[in-house]
Amino acid sequence: MFRWIFVSTLSLAGQAGLLANTLQVCKSCPVSSIREAIQMARPCDTIFVEKGIYAEGNILIDKELMLIGRDKPVLDGEGKTEIVTIAANHVHFEGFVIKNVGISYSQDRAGIRVKEVSDFYVKNNRVENAFFGIYLQHAKNGTIEGNEVVGEAVNETSSGNAIHLWYCDNVLILNNITHGHRDGIYLEFVNFSTIQGNHSERNVRYGLHFMFSNDDIYRGNTFLDNGAGVAVMYSRRIGMFSNVFQKNWGPAAYGLLLKEIHDSKIEGNTFQENTVGIFAETSNRIVYTKNNFIQNGWALKISGGCQQNNLIANNFLGNSFDLAVHSAGTDNLFDGNFWSDYAGYDLDHDGIGDVPHRPMKLFSYVVSNTPESLVLLRSLFVDILNLSEKVSPIFTPENVVDNKPLLAESN
Repeated sequence: MFRWIFVSTLSLAGQAGLLANTLQVCKSCPVSSIREAIQMARPCDTIFVEKGIYAEGNILIDKELMLIGRDKPVLDGEGKTEIVTIAANHVHFEGFVIKNVGISYSQDRAGIRVKEVSDFYVKNNRVENAFFGIYLQHAKNGTIEGNEVVGEAVNETSSGNAIHLWYCDNVLILNNITHGHRDGIYLEFVNFSTIQGNHSERNVRYGLHFMFSNDDIYRGNTFLDNGAGVAVMYSRRIGMFSNVFQKNWGPAAYGLLLKEIHDSKIEGNTFQENTVGIFAETSNRIVYTKNNFIQNGWALKISGGCQQNNLIANNFLGNSFDLAVHSAGTDNLFDGNFWSDYAGYDLDHDGIGDVPHRPMKLFSYVVSNTPESLVLLRSLFVDILNLSEKVSPIFTPENVVDNKPLLAESN
């Protein structure tokens, strides 16, 4: 999908190397200002910026240029302004430290803004003390790679998002590190894009947040110790593959929150030590397969309005509660999973339990309605309660059952 991104980047690099001039910016050079170098440059030129501190306000890149920082030059906004605005196609911006963006509650100020352009490449920069880190609006066909965006947000109003996309298409967000912001990565009206290999940690709200975005993929990311791991809302055809959702703890914390998500696939992910691994609400036609749910409070909570979902070949290992389904009638399929608390047998040795497994415990139903009862979790009373419901289901949905429980973990 993104072959054209790298082709266009290499093409730009080739043009810069073969057809363009090179300018050097340093404190002792004939050109000591980045703004001045941009004014002097012709399209497809390369500007090398040497080590130093450059406090030049908002630097506008309005030509097809390559700006390369050597030894991490610092662009300092001095708490007064945005710092870099990319407003031309085919811009390559790499190797800078961006710091001290001026905070404004009437403007979404950013360390790096990419505005109404295509075929851009923002790589290996570090953004510090910025309200929004990297902000894309009406941008397409570009790459944000290898950047580190760090902040010190203490609540949702004290910071924007580390990487923010609004009305964008065909963007690759690759191998970035984000922490200390409201959301690590935020997408609103973003289509046909890929979020891959990122590490999002200790953000106040979500590690990754989708809104009204379709046909996107996020793969191989880590979401650790955020207010909640990932929220995917009001979107369709989202692929969620091989991510790690870990230690997202709190009274309203989830590894993954799904709200009105349809026709999507969740495969090969690890949900470990979260209050709730996945919470799904009004989300239909989703395939959950080959995921590992390990030592969560609840592995999976499914509210009313979730239909035609398939849970196949997942592993449920040591969770306090494997499953809670808040709907009397459901046509969801739960067959062919591994449940660590399954107590059945396999007389024909085909790897499938001969006795169906009911993963929803009565005490899970009780706790969902009366949270205070959680203090009884390890008591003998709870074991007796769950056993009685297993023998004769009354309160838990009768059709929430795995008819083919696995005897060994699914690979």
